Amino acid sequence: MRHVRRQSTRSFIRANHKIRVPQVRCVKADGTMVGVMATRDALKLAQQEGLDLVEISPNADPPVCRIMDFGKFRYDESMKRKKARKQQHTRSVKEIKFHANVAEHDYETKINHAKKFLEKGHKVKLSLQFRGRENAHRELGFEVIKRALKDCEELSVVDMAPKLVGRSIVSMLGARSAKGK
Repeated sequence: MRHVRRQSTRSFIRANHKIRVPQVRCVKADGTMVGVMATRDALKLAQQEGLDLVEISPNADPPVCRIMDFGKFRYDESMKRKKARKQQHTRSVKEIKFHANVAEHDYETKINHAKKFLEKGHKVKLSLQFRGRENAHRELGFEVIKRALKDCEELSVVDMAPKLVGRSIVSMLGARSAKGK
C-alpha cells in the first residue's frame, strides 16, 4: 500500500545550497547587516559560524538571507502553528426543540441547556414544531418561544426574531459578549 503524502499549506523556505541566486543581502545571526555579497561567500560565512544560510525574503531585490540555525527556526515555526491551532475556538449552533404543549419541567430543562450553551459562547437555535391539531393554535407556540427568549435574555442577544417557517417557529440567539456586561 502506497503512503500518500499530505500537501503542506506553508511555503517552502530555501536554505544553504538550495538558494540559487547570484547575490544576496546577508544578515548575521545577531541581527547586524553584512551587506550585499555573492551567495557562495554568504554560505561560507554561515558555515564558519556553524549555522545555516536561510532565505528570509525571496521577493526582495536582492533576496534577503539570514545566518541562523535552520533546524531551530523550523521547530519554533511549528510550535507557533501548534499554539495558534490550540487557541482557535470554534463556535457552533446548538438547537433546542420545543412543542406547543411542552410540560413545565421539560421546558425548564431545555432552557437550562440553552443557558449552558450560551455561557460557553455557542449560538442557540430555538425551534418549535407543530404536530397535527397544534397547527390550529399557533399563538400558543409563539408564546412558548417568546417565554424562552425572555428567560434567556440576560445571557443572550436575539439574532433572529421568531418567525414561522412551514410547520415550525424558528428563532436564533447569540451569546452576549463579556464586554457588554
